[in-house]
Amino acid sequence: MDSRSSGDKGIVFFKMSGHGNDFIIIDNTDGNLSLDWQNYASLWCRRHLSIGADGLLVIEQSKRANFRLRIFNSDGSEAEMCGNGARCAAGFAFEQGIADSLMTFETVAGIIRAKVANDTASIQLTDPKWERERIELDIDGETLTLYCVNTGVPHAVVFVDGVFDLPDEELKRKGSLIRFHPAFEPEGTNVNFVEIAGPGDIHVRTYERGVEGETMACGTGATASALITHLYGDGGNPPFTVKVPGGILEIDFRKIDSHINDVWLTGRVTWAYRGEMLYEKGMRRL
Repeated sequence: MDSRSSGDKGIVFFKMSGHGNDFIIIDNTDGNLSLDWQNYASLWCRRHLSIGADGLLVIEQSKRANFRLRIFNSDGSEAEMCGNGARCAAGFAFEQGIADSLMTFETVAGIIRAKVANDTASIQLTDPKWERERIELDIDGETLTLYCVNTGVPHAVVFVDGVFDLPDEELKRKGSLIRFHPAFEPEGTNVNFVEIAGPGDIHVRTYERGVEGETMACGTGATASALITHLYGDGGNPPFTVKVPGGILEIDFRKIDSHINDVWLTGRVTWAYRGEMLYEKGMRRL
């Protein structure tokens, strides 16, 4: 199945999901499309009014790897990295013959290694960067202790009890207050609410920057949560099983002395459908 643009007829796109974290994917490896991707991401990702997705993934040629992955949030902002988006891109590239089952691809965050087997895709994230060890903020009338790490994009982690019982509106309100807090200016942060269920077993809900709400899964957030739980939450050693609203993700990593590396994120990817956006009848009227 040809995944590329069909010339003056329209733009071929695919919908894929990593545990409910869903993406529009466009193959632009032939370089025929020159669009304002940020603008179209914000249009195409609108729920109910367009295709609807958490983000837009654009596959391009790369001189440094098998391909280049550009990632756009649903608000149009370009992201440095997205764990589940990267896993979907790896599955897409393998199925479309862009790369073999073992591949590398270029992101703003750096070169990502990936491997695909059946409906499972694993990616090796860039080494985590510790923005700050711990911070206390007054949020919504209470003092919260946050732990911060960059797993390709910035994340803050707060430990809670009964995370899946937390009302949606409360999670969105607290997540937004933390995401836009002056302590994280100018770029803001993603926010993860984490419950330790047992050794190597955590439950996570994530408020995603750029989506400006909760998503069913966040790969870099699940990874940040596992790393913080290991280091500060007395939550066991890798590998970690991370339960998110959309399913189960697996996080593995190595720790040598105080240095963490070789961080891998694994989970299923699913295909939703293939579609085409017409230039005259669709794109210009979105």
